Amino acid sequence: MAPKIPLYLLKTKSAAGDHYEEKFSVPDDNGFEYEPEFVPVLEHEFNEQGMAKVRGILKNRQIGRDESKQYGGMIFTSQRAAEAFTKLVEEGRGEQLVGEDDWPFLQDIPVYSVGPATTRALKAVPQVPSLQVFGSHTGNGEILAPYILDHYRAWYKDRESVPPLLFLVGDKRRDIIPKVLTGAGWQVDEVVIYGTGEMKSFRDDFAQRLETTSDRPRRWVVVFSPSGCDSMLSALDLLDEGGKAKPKESNRSTYIATIGPTTRDHLIHNFGYDPEVSAEHPSPEGVWNAITGYRTTE
Repeated sequence: MAPKIPLYLLKTKSAAGDHYEEKFSVPDDNGFEYEPEFVPVLEHEFNEQGMAKVRGILKNRQIGRDESKQYGGMIFTSQRAAEAFTKLVEEGRGEQLVGEDDWPFLQDIPVYSVGPATTRALKAVPQVPSLQVFGSHTGNGEILAPYILDHYRAWYKDRESVPPLLFLVGDKRRDIIPKVLTGAGWQVDEVVIYGTGEMKSFRDDFAQRLETTSDRPRRWVVVFSPSGCDSMLSALDLLDEGGKAKPKESNRSTYIATIGPTTRDHLIHNFGYDPEVSAEHPSPEGVWNAITGYRTTE
């Protein structure tokens, strides 16, 4: 029996069951088995100033459909932002007054999500009924932005203009959604609710794990964001002294997959490394199709 193919997922494992692990825990169509392993790259810290601002908005009930509200909808493009928001909701639940069973009072607004992981986190927000989440099928900001334009305009079709949107973000994010929406004359308020940085131990931790599978005929590394790419390539000994990618060896055993075009382009433009595959869709199925498809075409 062929040895399992190590699959290093450069991300933190999702707490409520990780779909990447589930997807790669069964053999592919050719009977090859994978061995998924998570290697956390990033560490996140709540931004207390941003958390305090959103806490006040929630407590003052400033998000809702009524025209007196400050915001008429919310946008999330990361699981971490959704988790930070959940923390605020849970805090408020412990402080709510008698008769306030509808906390956090967001039953009548649209909440926009960029993908399945963020949507799952939003669905876990303790509200009855659950948040009305839209856009999870889009997968990235370029597709989500025009979707919001159409959907949000229809949601408030009875008004002359749409109310402002609250966009909860991390300190590292792309600006495509605010550009598209403000370009249409809309107001989008971004609040930084968490910060992100590469874990100091990532490179050494990854290198140690690679050592345990150095004798395997094939390994895959799945990269989920530009953060940590330098350390990842360094741990794989793929960089020269100038910080650029060495020529690929024909007998290499390690292959790199990216979650999408942003990370792929980062590797190409900053390091001169062209990953073997990039998922067409940022999902477990997208990564699965890219990896198994590459193997069968060699």
